[in-house]
Amino acid sequence: MTKDVVVVIGAGGIGQAIARRQGVGKIILLADRNADGLQKAASDLTAASYVVVSHLVDVTSRASVRALAQAAAKEGRVMQVVNTAGLSPNMAPVDKVLEVDLYGSAVVFEEFGEVIAEGGAGLIISSMAGHMMRPLPQEDEEQLAHVPADELLALRCLQPGAIPNSMVAYMVAKRANFLRVQAEAVKWGQKGARVNAISPGIVVTPLAAHELNSEIGHVYRAMVEASAAKRMAPPDEIAVAASFLLGPDAGFVTGSDLLIDGGVVAAMRSGRLPTPQ
Repeated sequence: MTKDVVVVIGAGGIGQAIARRQGVGKIILLADRNADGLQKAASDLTAASYVVVSHLVDVTSRASVRALAQAAAKEGRVMQVVNTAGLSPNMAPVDKVLEVDLYGSAVVFEEFGEVIAEGGAGLIISSMAGHMMRPLPQEDEEQLAHVPADELLALRCLQPGAIPNSMVAYMVAKRANFLRVQAEAVKWGQKGARVNAISPGIVVTPLAAHELNSEIGHVYRAMVEASAAKRMAPPDEIAVAASFLLGPDAGFVTGSDLLIDGGVVAAMRSGRLPTPQ
């Protein structure tokens, strides 16, 4: 009997939480660029009785993502694809942030759009940062949404003069994520599949710990304090929302972005927090 496959790109805290929630009775194809982290996550899931296949992937390489998509299709029906891969603004320079968070995301949409099964669903874990900025000029937004992935990084709106630092690169990439989701929803819909985004706030993961312990950690702590929830989220809280968007109860939801930030962006809109420049 052909099994259903859940592809999870990114073996970090959110990726593992989603894999645990979505992987029961299915094949989990867990992918990451970090071999050691991937092996540890796959071993932990296997020890908990999940069926796991691990696969190295570099989302900035189309050939690598295509190989992952083909491997997934060989395992069974590709019913769910979750992309959690990303770099924070404090982890990399402008070019790498754009390459991973923007180009890599677009490549995953394109390659897995070729193998997703009818009735399947895709999901990208983006960021509340995409909601912190105002809309870009209409021409730029249309290009970020529709230009083929391999042409994205050459766009005028992504050149050094327009992207002065990694924080701006991160916000633009995350805004582009849900612009892309809207465009891809039309293409995936032709195969009877859906695609959505989640934009989390501060989630308790190693990446968040890196940011909190960095020289801009005070900015993150201020966000928590000013938010309505006044706390960070565990990865499992994001997995609950992912389960809804990936499952049958969200059959009418596609091309959408769900902001799960405890009210950080609301605090910015109300003037309780400065908007990043």
